[in-house]
Amino acid sequence: MYEDLGEGNLKATAEEFLNEVVLHNFRECVLALRSCEAVLPYAEALGIITSCIDAAASMVCIDYSNLEWPMLHSPGGSLLWNGISTGAMPKKACSDWWYEDLTVLPLAFIEKIIRAVEARGMKPQCIAGAVMCFAKKHLSALNNRWQGVCTQSNNMELRSSEGEQKHMLETIESMLPTEKGILPTNFLSALLRSAIILNANPDCKGRLEKRIGLQLEQATLKDLLLPNMSYNSETLYDIDRVQRIFEHFLLLDQSTEGLVSPSSVQDGMMSPPPLTPLMIVARLADEYLAEVAPDVNLKLSKFLSVAEVLPEYSRITDDGLYRAIDIFLKARPWLKEKEREQLCRIMDCQKLSLEACTHAAQNERLPLRVVVQVLFFEQLQLRTAIANCFMMSDTSRALQNQSIVNGLLGAPSSDSMKGLDSFTNLHAGAEHEDQTLKMDMDDMRLRMCELEKECSGMRAELQKLGKMKGHRRLMAVLMGRKFRAQLCRARGMVFQNRTGSGGKKPSPAHSSGFRHRRSSSVS
Repeated sequence: MYEDLGEGNLKATAEEFLNEVVLHNFRECVLALRSCEAVLPYAEALGIITSCIDAAASMVCIDYSNLEWPMLHSPGGSLLWNGISTGAMPKKACSDWWYEDLTVLPLAFIEKIIRAVEARGMKPQCIAGAVMCFAKKHLSALNNRWQGVCTQSNNMELRSSEGEQKHMLETIESMLPTEKGILPTNFLSALLRSAIILNANPDCKGRLEKRIGLQLEQATLKDLLLPNMSYNSETLYDIDRVQRIFEHFLLLDQSTEGLVSPSSVQDGMMSPPPLTPLMIVARLADEYLAEVAPDVNLKLSKFLSVAEVLPEYSRITDDGLYRAIDIFLKARPWLKEKEREQLCRIMDCQKLSLEACTHAAQNERLPLRVVVQVLFFEQLQLRTAIANCFMMSDTSRALQNQSIVNGLLGAPSSDSMKGLDSFTNLHAGAEHEDQTLKMDMDDMRLRMCELEKECSGMRAELQKLGKMKGHRRLMAVLMGRKFRAQLCRARGMVFQNRTGSGGKKPSPAHSSGFRHRRSSSVS
């Protein structure tokens, strides 16, 4: 074994082979580490484990893009051979060549290699890719194999495997980089779902919740449907955990430019503002509320806490929130009037679209006070639509006259009389159209005054019948039908005004969008 007994002994030969062959090839280092698993104490004592891990980490961290052979390229980017384009495009150096080789090693060696390459300054994206590759191959919980029903014969084997999988998941989570956006949100959600099923330690699950919350705008509804394994709640999905994820997102978003001021949402902008991460998350929250609303075990207080976790100005429109509220009320017809009013307070009737207002005005599940608010704000929307219609017509007529004047100023002298005649005819037609629009405007104002008087009269009648619960619902339906019919007639006048200059009538398909519908759940 030793050189004092003779030259060329086993110890010197083994060290030479290790230094000259194994430590200069990544795959040989991986095979050597795998062979040392059976004699791990002796391999660690001899320093073989440390040498192989250091050598493998050094080879992985080499930037091979700087070691490529210089080649000539055409202007199009293809490779040149002897001055002739070959049509082949240059291949970029791949940094994931070692991912698959690493998956054959035990978890303990994987962790040591990841720590070594991290200490050598490897990019977090490469580390995340290696850990994801190992997790997808060895973590069975990601493939939903732990959610099936198992027989009693392999029950003990399942418990043993669950313990190993739990330890593996916690170790994988500790190796993941902490930078935002490096890991896909669906992968993090799958890890969190597996951690819930395997009952991982609370710190592991808490860190996964925070990781998802930091990039919640990239998540989908499926990523938030986490199973509830707690005995404290009977809901199908874990509502408390999702609420904490939203809170993690808000903590990050308040320190960035993601927040949108309420004024920018309230302003009358011709084009909608660009979607910010906060607006995307608000839409995701409404979808989640609509998904969990049919669960009768979901308490009203918990529904309100999730709906109110985001600020009011995060929602451009409250249509999604109204849909979730309607589904919640449909699944709970036993709710009292006060509870219904408390639920509807989280919704801003002024931010409902015309389609949502049409549905809400005849929704018998809504409180009467909310129905009156919807009708009132819809009346304001009708006024705004009428005003915008006349403003657009005045603006277009002014632009048309200006273009004609500019044409007259630049026209030759021989054609000036023809241009003047056309201008006179157009001016006379514009005056006639203006008179017609003024008459229509007067008729519309009279209709609006009648609507306001009838609305005030109905409110007074509703106050008198406030103590009679049976009549309140009947009055709400009657008021909605009568008031909606008059609103439809007023809207018809608006569309006639818009198309009056061209002499066209609104198409039946367009006007049918304002017909009444029976009260039903928003789908």
